[in-house]
Amino acid sequence: MHPEFERIAPPGSTGIKIVIVGAGYGGLACAIECTRKGHEVIVLEKVKELKIQGSLGPNASRILARWGLHDRLWSICGHHHGLTLHNYLGEQIRYQEFELPSFGAYPYNGHRAEIHQVLYEYAESLGVQIKLGEEVETYWEDAERGVSGVTTTNGEVYEADLVVASDGVRSPARKYVLGYTDTPRPSGYAVYRAWFDAAEQGIDNDPLTSFFCVNGDVLYGWIGQDVHMLTASSKNGKSISWVITHRDDTPLQDQWSFPGEMADVLKIVEGWDPRCAAVLSKAPTCTDWKLIIHDPLPTWISKVSRTMLIGDAAHPFLPTSIQGASQAIEDGVTLAVALQLAGKQSVPLAVRTWEHIRYQRVRDAQLMGESTRDKWHQAKPDDRGEHLDLPRPAWLFGFDAEAHAYSVYGDVAKKMEEEGYQLPVLS
Repeated sequence: MHPEFERIAPPGSTGIKIVIVGAGYGGLACAIECTRKGHEVIVLEKVKELKIQGSLGPNASRILARWGLHDRLWSICGHHHGLTLHNYLGEQIRYQEFELPSFGAYPYNGHRAEIHQVLYEYAESLGVQIKLGEEVETYWEDAERGVSGVTTTNGEVYEADLVVASDGVRSPARKYVLGYTDTPRPSGYAVYRAWFDAAEQGIDNDPLTSFFCVNGDVLYGWIGQDVHMLTASSKNGKSISWVITHRDDTPLQDQWSFPGEMADVLKIVEGWDPRCAAVLSKAPTCTDWKLIIHDPLPTWISKVSRTMLIGDAAHPFLPTSIQGASQAIEDGVTLAVALQLAGKQSVPLAVRTWEHIRYQRVRDAQLMGESTRDKWHQAKPDDRGEHLDLPRPAWLFGFDAEAHAYSVYGDVAKKMEEEGYQLPVLS
């Protein structure tokens, strides 16, 4: 850690004012850590009721534990000690043991809305202003005054030293930052997903599905050509979630998420292990989510460096990465440290340095998600062994975003000042 700074600073002590657009995982994490680092924060969220999704690996959960949230989060999460993987015929082809804790932290895999509620309440307890029902209409910057701001559809104007857009893959700030419309394209895949109560849907009374409930929490997977399915129990077998990723070439529409049709879900697993159809059909409802991709953006920050993108607004992730929410949290934590070390007079330098710290790491994590999907979808029924494991590399899961930011900020910032700001380049 930088010797001149403590990890926690008095409220408002840096004098840096930040407007965060979006109250998802990335937005709330950024708000929480910026408040802890002494910055003044306000969060604007367009919806009036929050329903957020995502799961957290050890690289993000170690941050939440540092905030004192472990006991509450652990009580609502699934405690999975491994992944039991099968081919589509139902033959077990691999058991991958998960060490708990992993790299010194516990992953949080639970109901996404419940985890998000814990973060939301913690942000409120720190005094973070969170305004629901405030949709941003325009972004603007004033380079001469060194400020940026937003105007909402309600006509409210919010001005700050920095605007952080954490409002997802449809972020209107992306066009403002880039100067052009970045058009997503279909990934060629979609997922069906569901979460439901095990007892209410008879999971424990069906011999094909009761194994999800009798021995604590379990995680099972099935893989086939261009399809993979993951099913988990949590809360000691009381809750069930499943997600099935499959080929889907549906043209992009205005909406990418719809209510799913169970008949379409079950068609995917025709001829598969009967346990798959059994657990899938227990869900009272499911969501059909079309997976879209963006080519890596050339930059996540505006030319004035007072408006920026984080999380899915900057770098969307595929579900097989299991890192979308975690990387968004890393974004927010790293930014809070960069701003603390730079100070109010050097906000643009902090933002530029932050981007260079984060850019390659994020891309590496994205690519890992793509490679995991591909190896499962191309596996043959007789494939066996550890090459089928869900990747859990130390560089990803053993990472501490806060400690890393403190350790590298000075050198990266010095390079920015000496060489002049250049767009980051992927290796």
